Amino acid sequence: MGLEMADETFRQLRDFICEKSGIFIPDNKKYLLESRLGRRVQERHLRGYEDYLYILKYGMNRDELSMLFDMVTTNETFFFRESQQFEVFAGEVLKRIMGENSSLRRRDIKIWSAACSTGEEPYTIAMMLLERPEANIFRKEIYASDISESTLNSAKRGVYSSYSTRNVPDAYLKKYFQNNNQQYLLSPDIKSMVRFMKVNLVEDSEVRAMRGIDIIFCRNVLIYFDNRAKQKAISLLYDSLRPNGYLFIGTSESLHSVTRAFKPVAINKVIVYQKA
Repeated sequence: MGLEMADETFRQLRDFICEKSGIFIPDNKKYLLESRLGRRVQERHLRGYEDYLYILKYGMNRDELSMLFDMVTTNETFFFRESQQFEVFAGEVLKRIMGENSSLRRRDIKIWSAACSTGEEPYTIAMMLLERPEANIFRKEIYASDISESTLNSAKRGVYSSYSTRNVPDAYLKKYFQNNNQQYLLSPDIKSMVRFMKVNLVEDSEVRAMRGIDIIFCRNVLIYFDNRAKQKAISLLYDSLRPNGYLFIGTSESLHSVTRAFKPVAINKVIVYQKA
């Protein structure tokens, strides 16, 4: 785009983004920020990144902040990603939750897909729940959130490419999707099971609105946070869970250096974190 970002401006933008979203952009990714924000600087006819930073800090424009989040978030996902975790969720974890809730005379199961991106994760959860007839005695509530408005809008549409659906078992693909020239339209029954909302995982008031959750999926998002943001987000997620609730993070992630509040539980070689 022909625009260069001064090192000091990069540091200030990086710190602002981290403060507002938890996302930390390391020094060697300056080019990424430069390329993603450059078009927006030109669209607004600004002189440079310094002017854009000023607008973010002092413009009092929440739409601009939302647009910034859209530009800096990474949305790599697909259906049945890290499928072993879904098998553990729909098997042993769901069984334990149903047993616990039955003993407490609860008639609901609440699941939250935090940082849901374009919706593949919560919709996978919805399909797997429908395939568990023993869960029919419970009211199933699936919440899905993200910081990016554009990805949430895409998730609500429920239209996916062959790339996104490449891991979907054939039986699920035939039952829950309509193939329209390699565009896969999700069944309205599955779409209706998921409630989407905008939630910033380091914004206290937004996360605290989520309460009484049985299972949280927060996978492959903490890798973009710095340590302070990780600790804050995990603490808020902990408070959102019911006693003995479960947290799934990415298979390459660990809470070892983040918190001791959760108890790691090994189920079929998959580590799940339980609220202690």
